Amino acid sequence: GWYDAGDYGKYVVNGGISLWTLLNLYERFPAAFPDGSLNIPESGNGVPDILDEARWEMEWILKMQLPASDPLAGMVFHKLHDQEWAGLPLLPPTDYDNDNEHLTTNGRYVFQPTTAATLNLAATAAQCARIWKEMDAEFSARCLSAAETAWQAALQNPTILAGNTPGSGGGNYENNAVADEFLWAAAELYITTGNTTYADEVKNRAETAPLFGPQTGDAASMYWGDTAALGMISLAMLNNDETYRAQLISTADAYLAILAEEGYTLPMSIQGYNWGSNSAVLNNAIILAMAYDFTGDEAYLNGVISALDYLLGRNALSTSFVSGYGEVAPQHVHHRFWGNQGKFPPPPPGALAGGPNAEPSDPDALNNANLNSGPAKRYVDLIGSYSTNEVAINWNAPLA
Repeated sequence: GWYDAGDYGKYVVNGGISLWTLLNLYERFPAAFPDGSLNIPESGNGVPDILDEARWEMEWILKMQLPASDPLAGMVFHKLHDQEWAGLPLLPPTDYDNDNEHLTTNGRYVFQPTTAATLNLAATAAQCARIWKEMDAEFSARCLSAAETAWQAALQNPTILAGNTPGSGGGNYENNAVADEFLWAAAELYITTGNTTYADEVKNRAETAPLFGPQTGDAASMYWGDTAALGMISLAMLNNDETYRAQLISTADAYLAILAEEGYTLPMSIQGYNWGSNSAVLNNAIILAMAYDFTGDEAYLNGVISALDYLLGRNALSTSFVSGYGEVAPQHVHHRFWGNQGKFPPPPPGALAGGPNAEPSDPDALNNANLNSGPAKRYVDLIGSYSTNEVAINWNAPLA
């Protein structure tokens, strides 16, 4: 599985949306990342590299599911991380030096199963089941079985919510509302199986699940804690659902209107300058890209290009937020093994910094960012700035 962000925690709910993003990209453009194109260890095995990478995460999420012998059979552990935050720099837990030079004494723990994590497995495993059906029938069947088991477990345990967990060694990923996860999982299972029971669930859950961002007042259409849009996108794209296509296009129109009002023409309102604001820009760009796919209207495509222009330097700071791209780009992103000192390398090209944050919370940003300026300038390229300069799998996935 993937380490989540600047630390070595692993979280099913953040892994879920990151995994969906890569799988959805493959379903849109199956020839975009063929075998051998990404130079990963699995290259050369006859499977598109993007799917090899996605399977790495899916296999871990499957391992987080409780067995049939457990009282909560089919439920999924929420997360895995250290007891305390590890210092900088630090090697991954599996790569500690023999001399323990960088060894932490922290214990490493899994945290309680939750309904949200269980539905993340149901959704992504259902995706994998249909994608791998012709490539690896055994894996496809295993994924579908796990997905349907998870769905039933979530129905039986709909209120095991992720609250504020004790300890400080990882992110909370608190999630107290799961109508959106139910909709997403039902949508993916319906697309994969054709079982109309799941279609009925989608209709029922749509009455209470948050919809796309502009319809709920959110700056972003989707993030790990609001996943209804993922199911709607899948239905619009793969099932040609006209209702959800119309909603998606309407949302894209709202982003074009926002873009036209913003000084740096990005598809995100000023309310979006939160932790990881750049991911909101990218996820909103996905909505614009989908609208272009459905309509062929180049206004949506130009909106996507404007979003990328913003991330690559046409912004209030005249800086690229993607390492290795642009004359001024991040050099010191917040990560345990990109310490840029000694054996710890600088970030590779393509790492996306979280971006400007209206309310930064780390000392590096509080002491060095211009807090008297507007939120679009509240960013610093310092390794300690986890609230503006961290990296994360769910932020980088939509950059693909």
